[in-house]
Amino acid sequence: MLITDTYPPDINGVARTLRTLATGLVERGHTVEIVTTVPCAADEPDTPPRRIVTSAPVPGYPGLRIGFSTRAEMASHFAAFQPDALYVATETPLGIASILAAARAQIPVVSGFHTNFQTYLENYHLPGLEAFAAGILRWIHNQTARTLTPSADTATMLKHWGIRNVGILGRGVDTSLFSPERRSPALRQSWGATDQTPVAIYVGRVAAEKNLPLLARAFATFRQIHPAAPCVVVGDGPRLASLREEHPDFIYTGARRGTDLAECYASADVFLFPSSSETFGNVVLEAMSSGLITAAYDYAAPRLVIRSGSNGWLAPLGDEAAFLHATQQAAASWAEPTLRAAARQAASDFGWHRVIEEFEAELLTAITSARTAISLPKP
Repeated sequence: MLITDTYPPDINGVARTLRTLATGLVERGHTVEIVTTVPCAADEPDTPPRRIVTSAPVPGYPGLRIGFSTRAEMASHFAAFQPDALYVATETPLGIASILAAARAQIPVVSGFHTNFQTYLENYHLPGLEAFAAGILRWIHNQTARTLTPSADTATMLKHWGIRNVGILGRGVDTSLFSPERRSPALRQSWGATDQTPVAIYVGRVAAEKNLPLLARAFATFRQIHPAAPCVVVGDGPRLASLREEHPDFIYTGARRGTDLAECYASADVFLFPSSSETFGNVVLEAMSSGLITAAYDYAAPRLVIRSGSNGWLAPLGDEAAFLHATQQAAASWAEPTLRAAARQAASDFGWHRVIEEFEAELLTAITSARTAISLPKP
C-alpha cells in the first residue's frame, strides 16, 4: 500500500515518480493500492486502485492538498487490503496516522523523503523553524524501517538530522517520451523562434521555492547574448500570476504533461534550472533526455548527471553569479550537437527499470526483516 498526499492528476515530480513506482510494482506481479487525496482523472484508468481520504489545500499553495486520517481509519484500510508492507511518501497527518496504525498491526513501513520542507518554511514566511521541522521529521522517519531519498546530498542532510537507516533510491526518465524527436517546428514558430533563434525554457512549479527571481535574471542574461530568444515557462503554481505581471515578455504555457510536456522540452534549446531546494530534480533528466543544454546548481540530480562543459553547465550551489555565468555558457553553446548528444546519452543511463527493481528490493527486505523479528522467540 502506497500512501501519499500527492498523486496524478497532480502535476509535480513527486506525483509522477510515485505513479511510476506503483505501476512498476504492478508490472512485476505485485498487488498495489494507493491511499491519497485526489481521485483519478476522468480520462485515465484507476490503476492501481486508490482510496481517497479527507484533505485540505496547502496554505498558500491551493494546487496541493494535505491528507488527514486517523489510526482507526487506516486500520480499516489495512484490514480490507491486507498489505504486506507500506510505503509512506509524505510526512503529513495522513502519513503519521498510517505509520502509527501500521506499528499496532505489525506491518513494516518504508518511508520516503521527497520534499525539503525546511526550505518551504523559509519561502512561505516561516523562517527559523528548521530545527523544529528536523525534530518532527526525525521522529516520523525513525518510526519506520527505512527512509528512502533520491540523492546523496539529501541523504547526508537526513543523517545529520539524526534519521537512521537512510537509503538512496534514485530516479529515472522515460527516454522514449522525452526525446529530441518530439521537437515541433510549429510549436517553436508559435513561440516566435526560428532555426537561428535559441529558446530558453524553465519547467516546474511556479513557486517561491524554485528561486524565480534568479530565473528572471537568468532569462535576462540569456537575452543579452540572444536578444530575440523566447523565454518559456512551463508549469503552474502560486506565483504564476505575479510572475506574469512582473515579466509579461515571457511565454507561459501553463502546466503540461505527457506528450505535450515532451514537445515543450524538445522544442527548446537551453534548460535553466535555478532551484536550490530539490531532493532530486526529475526535470533535469527530462530536459537532458530531450537533448537540451542545462544550466543548474551543482547538487542532487545535476551533480549526478551533468559534466560541466561536456553535456551541460554547473554552478556551485548558492552562487548566483556563477549560475548566471553558467547561463552565458549554455547560451553560447546551445547549437553544439556534441553537447546535446552527450546530454541525451547521460540521461539514457537513468532508466526506470533499475529504480523499480531497487524499490521492490527495499520493500521485500522490510517484509522479510519484520517476519523474522516476529518469529523470533521472546527473551
